[in-house]
Amino acid sequence: MPILRNGSVIRNCLVSLVLILLAGSFTAPQDVPQELSVQVDINKTEGMLAPVWGFFGYDEPNYTYAPNGKKLLRELAALSPQPVYVRVHNLLTSGDGSASLKWGSTNVYTEDAAGHPIYDWKILDRIFDTFADSGIKPIVELGFMPQALSTHPAPYRHNFPHGPIYTGWAYPPKDYEKWSELIFQLVSHLRSRYGDEALNSWLWEVWNEPDIGYWQGTPQEYFKLYDFSVDAVLRAFPSARIGGPDTTGAGNPKAAEFLRLFLEHCTHQKNYVTGKIGSHLNFISFHPKGSPRWMGDHVQMGLSSQLLSVEKGFEIVASDPEWRRIPIVLGEWDPEGCAACSAQQNPQNSYRNGPLYACYVAEALNSTLALANQQHVVLEGLVTWAFEFEGQPYFAGFRDLATNGIDKPVLNAFRMFGLLGPERINVTSSGALQTAEIVQSGVRGPADIDAIATRNKQQVAVLIWNYHDGDIPVPSALVDLVVRGLPENAPRASVEHFRVDADHSNSYAEWKRMGSPQSLSSTEYQRLEHAAQLQLLGSPSWVSVDNGEVHLHFTLPQQGLSLVRISW
Repeated sequence: MPILRNGSVIRNCLVSLVLILLAGSFTAPQDVPQELSVQVDINKTEGMLAPVWGFFGYDEPNYTYAPNGKKLLRELAALSPQPVYVRVHNLLTSGDGSASLKWGSTNVYTEDAAGHPIYDWKILDRIFDTFADSGIKPIVELGFMPQALSTHPAPYRHNFPHGPIYTGWAYPPKDYEKWSELIFQLVSHLRSRYGDEALNSWLWEVWNEPDIGYWQGTPQEYFKLYDFSVDAVLRAFPSARIGGPDTTGAGNPKAAEFLRLFLEHCTHQKNYVTGKIGSHLNFISFHPKGSPRWMGDHVQMGLSSQLLSVEKGFEIVASDPEWRRIPIVLGEWDPEGCAACSAQQNPQNSYRNGPLYACYVAEALNSTLALANQQHVVLEGLVTWAFEFEGQPYFAGFRDLATNGIDKPVLNAFRMFGLLGPERINVTSSGALQTAEIVQSGVRGPADIDAIATRNKQQVAVLIWNYHDGDIPVPSALVDLVVRGLPENAPRASVEHFRVDADHSNSYAEWKRMGSPQSLSSTEYQRLEHAAQLQLLGSPSWVSVDNGEVHLHFTLPQQGLSLVRISW
């Protein structure tokens, strides 16, 4: 018996060793490319593709008219022929116009010794003039509370990241009539300065994230603020499109309940101003965010958290026939919550400098569009809360689109979106995961290699990405791209292949090759500016069209994006 037991132990050990070796043989070859097929049929339309990605935002409105801010706004406006919208905080905040992290001010409202209003539009005009000059459409966020109107005026200015940020600017007004008159005067001034034609294309909203510390009042006090604000806006400009409540992500039960209460107030409850049932609501907004984690040696993105929040919010809107018909603007739609938190103090934010951020945005865009289609809701916009930060080190890892005037790889993802056509067409990928799986679990096993295809007259654009939540080595993809349905009398087609990856359209990689300098010569700066632009993978070329088909083969690396544009 002892001999048999020892024999069993040895046999079991040998079996375990074989299994370990076999497992190692399956996981070791990380460099073996995955072969996959992407099939596009030009003649199978899937409806129009609205430019929902053309929305951006930031906390610091005074960065708008800084030189780098103006430069970036011009670049955003040039992303596509469709209007680009910008949303900023602190448009009504008191102060001298100086900016710091998560802070800005315009000083539009003060009071004299007798409590009479004093309106000053100088700083506000600099912001909106810059928007107008750049071709940007504003989402006018009505916030925050001027110090003279706050029920808790001191302390007022915060000093992020030191100390609390929810100070006097976050409190309800001491007089709702004075608040209403401020909003009326604001809208009247903007209408006089920019004209009805311009304002007809703007969006208006009330406050920001009133379900958390941004609003130091009750939900009912926010609903009252909303009603007084809407009444004032419409008195000054009756055709204004206004919405809210810009709550945090609906994946949080408290935020979901606030969103429901707000929608119930706007459709079925008594209005605080008119006494009638309901309040004007042109769009619904909430803020789904992801949750990346630092795993000790790499970032693991939290895509599932963002998409679950999107899904929950869409379900709430779709739950009532009255709500379902109202468009949705996701007022902050991001991989995580704090744009002003650098990677130096928060290593989970190190994804922001490289192509992973760009690839994540493409992945999240595709899944968000799929969820909107499943819930039959009207998606109007996805606001990427990222802009630029003045006076910070190069590539400090803030959630921004450019660093000291140098565009980051994520901006090139938006340039790719801008090259897509207005009509979606059928595309399938053998490397694509199911939307339900991505929503529930993220992309933690095999990579998701998927695509969006569009057409525009005599042109097809195919956006393909190779995404994984983990910033770890994963196999490249060998893509066999087949585009069907071209005119059979077209003997050949022109092909342009744009790429974002570790080596293309990547200023961060070039900066590291330069030794990560914080002081740049003019030549070095121009070198980075060049590396920051959207780049072609090789030169444009002509390919044969056989029986109405174009066949292309290429490698798509980890966290890479390709935009293939075919014209005939």
